[in-house]
Amino acid sequence: MFIHKNEAYVIGVDYGTASVRAILVNAFNGAVVAESEYEYPRWKKGQYCNPSKNQFRQHPLDYLEGLEYTIRSLVTNTSKEIVQNIKAITIDTTGSTPTPVDETGMPLALRDEFKDNPNAMFFLWKDHTAMKEADEINAHAKKFDINYIQYSGGIYSSEWFWAKLLQALRVDKEIREATASWVEHCDWMPFLLTGGTNYKNIIRSVCAAGHKGLWADEHGGLPPKDFFSSLDPLFNTLEHPLFTEVFTSDTSAGYLCSEWALKLGLNEGVKIGVGALDAHLGAVGGQIEPYYLSKVMGTSTCDMLVIPKSDKEQILIPGISGQIDGSIIPGMIGFEAGQSAFGDVYDWFIRLLTNTTFDFILKADVEEDVKQMLIKNIQMNVLTDLSKAAKCLPFDEDSELAFDWFNGRRTPNANPYLKGAIFNLDLASDAPRIFRSLVESTCFGSRKIIEHFIEKGIPIKGVIALGGVAKKSDFVMQMMADVIGMPIKVNKAEQTCALGSAMFATVVADIYDTIETAVSALGQGLDTIYEPDLSKASLYSRRYKKYQEIGAII
Repeated sequence: MFIHKNEAYVIGVDYGTASVRAILVNAFNGAVVAESEYEYPRWKKGQYCNPSKNQFRQHPLDYLEGLEYTIRSLVTNTSKEIVQNIKAITIDTTGSTPTPVDETGMPLALRDEFKDNPNAMFFLWKDHTAMKEADEINAHAKKFDINYIQYSGGIYSSEWFWAKLLQALRVDKEIREATASWVEHCDWMPFLLTGGTNYKNIIRSVCAAGHKGLWADEHGGLPPKDFFSSLDPLFNTLEHPLFTEVFTSDTSAGYLCSEWALKLGLNEGVKIGVGALDAHLGAVGGQIEPYYLSKVMGTSTCDMLVIPKSDKEQILIPGISGQIDGSIIPGMIGFEAGQSAFGDVYDWFIRLLTNTTFDFILKADVEEDVKQMLIKNIQMNVLTDLSKAAKCLPFDEDSELAFDWFNGRRTPNANPYLKGAIFNLDLASDAPRIFRSLVESTCFGSRKIIEHFIEKGIPIKGVIALGGVAKKSDFVMQMMADVIGMPIKVNKAEQTCALGSAMFATVVADIYDTIETAVSALGQGLDTIYEPDLSKASLYSRRYKKYQEIGAII
């Protein structure tokens, strides 16, 4: 450990699906001194998105405005002494969320001619417009002696980098001709803050490159040029390889440039860490342990697992979202799995119940502030009321049974074509009963992931739960424990992704020498442990068997 005489602080920034959050953390005791959040205004209005086509794009201005707002808020709400002792910033983002950039490394949507073109923006992780391209990549990979997708779980996803890139190359000639390269959101932010002006200098994270971008040390980095050009000659419009090095998040990407130091109210001496994906740093913020599945539970789930490199190093787990050396904890093998829709399933049902009511309210002849108050009250109470009602319901083998594939299936065995479904409906099926079945379906999806790891030779000692759902819903968490038959530990931290970023920032700033030391010093410990109700194990197992049997037929 490197001891500093003066106080030291770091900033962790977490770009989520709907907002960006930033926290200012005391680097020696983990205390959160200040925090701030900014909702993306364009995203909130549904701009550049078309759910019927699985198109979900985000404008870089949402990211830039959010960065300036959140960090400025931290700076203005704390003392000058603390601001002077801010040593480093690390950023995590959703992923795979790539964008095309020009030769200066600027996302094309920041240029006037492309400012309203969705193909010039960031392709959010949940964008599935590249399903055809993912299918082609999977079929194409079988033609090569080296299996270039084996470290991506053996199935390349439409959520990921190369599929999205290829789809954009095909559908938009203007974007194709203006593009110098493509970059993940988590890699663009450090490049921006360090004043980058040449796309060739973008530092790529092993986290995004490995899990989403086909990078693996075992086959020499990225697949060879022929892998891409023989798939589609349009790949020849881009430089190959797009990058030749990747870095772990305990590495510095440089120093805050003068332009952004002025915008944020910080010193130019602040170090900027190499970025990473939100779930990976969330697992770190939630104090991930070897062989414990860390579930980051939000709109989707990302299930993270680490094992020491010396343990089962040669095991390849098919059907997951990748296994990469150093992607979560440097020096360990990081595994990723997850569910494409989790909280999104609950949100869909709540919208289904409330949208018509909201339409009536908005059309009512009353003051606008009264309308908004009514809508807000309904939004705040409907999930709580549904959970209370569903918790008291009796259920048996023939009760409503749902499937959680509302945004396809991520793992095991990615399949974006799958759809959600609800079985055993009758005229007695009311909102609480349907809601109960939807929650159960997301828990069954989680159980399937755990069993998949165990079946492939990786033992699971327990589950660590993180994220909004884990903190806000006792109903969901208790059912999860009952369904998987394991205790679930909920970490005390409110913003685990931002805290994980802050932990890495302390290593970047040379305050700690390893991320393990930083986690030990800054970790916030456990909030709650949900113990499984073993009296329900037999019934849930029978219902889970039906979930598997029907799911295999669909």
